[in-house]
Amino acid sequence: MAGEGEEALAAFVALHGAALHASRVPTQYWESLSRKLRGEIFDAGDYFGIMQVEEVDEEEEVDEEMEEQFKKKPNPGNGPCFKVIVTNENGLQASNPDSVFLIDHAWTYRVEHARHQLRHVPGLLHRMANLMGVPFHGELPDEGSIELVLQEMWKYSQTYQLSQGTAEEKVPVWYIMDEFGSRIQHSDQPSFAAAPLFYMPQQIAYTVLWPLRDLETGDEVTRDYAYGEMDRLIRKCVLLPWVPTEVLDVSSSTPEPPDEHYQAILAENKEKLPVAINPPVYAKDKVFKVFTDIQQVLNNLTHPRFVFTDNEGEADILYNFSHFKDYRKLSEERPEVMVNQFPCENLLTVKDCLASIARRAGGPDGPRWLPRTFNLQTELPQFISCFQQRDRRGEDNHWICKPWNLARSLDTHITNNLNSIIRHRESSPKVVCKYIEEPVLFEREDVGPVKFDVRYVVLLRSTRPLQLYSYDVFWLRFSNRAFSLDDLDDYEKHFTVMNYAPGVTLKQVHCEDFIPLFEKQYPEYPWTTVQASIFKAFAELFQVATSKPAPLGICDYPSSRAIYAIDLMLKWDTSRDGKRIMQPQILEVNFNPDCDRACKYHPTFFNDVFSTLFLDETDNCHVTRIV
Repeated sequence: MAGEGEEALAAFVALHGAALHASRVPTQYWESLSRKLRGEIFDAGDYFGIMQVEEVDEEEEVDEEMEEQFKKKPNPGNGPCFKVIVTNENGLQASNPDSVFLIDHAWTYRVEHARHQLRHVPGLLHRMANLMGVPFHGELPDEGSIELVLQEMWKYSQTYQLSQGTAEEKVPVWYIMDEFGSRIQHSDQPSFAAAPLFYMPQQIAYTVLWPLRDLETGDEVTRDYAYGEMDRLIRKCVLLPWVPTEVLDVSSSTPEPPDEHYQAILAENKEKLPVAINPPVYAKDKVFKVFTDIQQVLNNLTHPRFVFTDNEGEADILYNFSHFKDYRKLSEERPEVMVNQFPCENLLTVKDCLASIARRAGGPDGPRWLPRTFNLQTELPQFISCFQQRDRRGEDNHWICKPWNLARSLDTHITNNLNSIIRHRESSPKVVCKYIEEPVLFEREDVGPVKFDVRYVVLLRSTRPLQLYSYDVFWLRFSNRAFSLDDLDDYEKHFTVMNYAPGVTLKQVHCEDFIPLFEKQYPEYPWTTVQASIFKAFAELFQVATSKPAPLGICDYPSSRAIYAIDLMLKWDTSRDGKRIMQPQILEVNFNPDCDRACKYHPTFFNDVFSTLFLDETDNCHVTRIV
């Protein structure tokens, strides 16, 4: 039997050891944890009990110490307050290898599905309302109770992320522990630690709870809701959902980060910068050998001056889908080989970096062509200060939370709930951007005025001198429901990316058809004027992105070329002379964009791109020079 137990433990550690180490679960508990998971042993009830704490009547006399404790109560609200205490008559010893406990999860959800589940999963709304102290009467879910639960759930939700699977499967999962786990209160000096564990054999997540010291009967079970956060100001911000406070004394100004910030990004990306080279010179009639792993290029590049090769070593042009890292080696050994990427271009294509470098154009608040953006990992206090100042002034406070580097609107959420934004910081690195509350809309005959965004493909030929072109065709994406500043989780009202959502209508309008329709709806705003302001924003963006040497800016490497897709919206704004204007808002810059639609409707697309980038020939190439 002992051999079987050892085998089971070894298998358990092989599967879960890395996660347990990352969560700092002491190894002394692993054997017992393995046994409890295999046997589904939930024995917390033998050691702990839930106790309801009576509210203190304001008219009763209370001593100062009791008043201080009341102030520290982490879930102030109308509902009853609970706490968990040790009830076992022998107390609990941290050295006992069995002093580790499993907590079940009452609700596991992804944010975009939460409302639907509360509406349709039998008993879920009732249980969550009870757990959160939200009034709920009757049998059928009502929208008022659902809304309250959706507001309150950020005080109870925890999160984890699967490390494997598709992009969709890696979107963070949120969960709410059962009544026992959810009653464990916060303390800056916690008696327990807790961490989620995804148990592979059952494909189920549990929370693991273990003591940090010995406890006696009657002692309270607490955990640190800001576990691992040492900075006092950040702790105050992270704990704000449970301990409301104002941080108006913190400036909301966000100057550009110091040079060290960019040095750290370069090191983290493991990108090796090139050595200085002379710009290569090629014969006027040279036929270039292209090595590529991009099917759209293989299928559509037919220009006679380009031929494909399967041998990377003999290629004149490397046109890769994935990110190139070792520019140093390439520049030293094959400086004449051109590549479809620039060193440090992540300063454009990663959302937090884009916001940082854009401040060179617009100061600490950023330029007018970029929504006000905060990095939630490094600028949380400034964001909260900005939110609270706007709240105090009665200004719109809708924000959109986006992961730094996911596309297709994955794990992207619109909210005016400060607690929600603060908690989203825990799931994956995110920026929070001011949501465009007054977008320029497009009247769709079938549904009414909807949001739309515009995608331009830009071609970066060189950084010194800066040579930037735009492809003459742009692409449009539309929401499927009339816009209004409500139903913030209604994807088809607030988002425009429909081509990845199953069973969702994709509205397509070619730019040549769009322009007359747009000008009919907005006769005072000819598209040529709108596009001029868009190109001005692009020019400013690339000027600041290339204004400093790498890694503070995009590297000046003469053998680099690139195409990017820039997604933007238009918002209503007021010019300095008081006129109502359409202000472009750059949403993101994409590396190696999907050019399927471009090739389908414009078969010469890649011929035009390659001719512009690699031959320096732009005649009849459907491109416009921006800079």
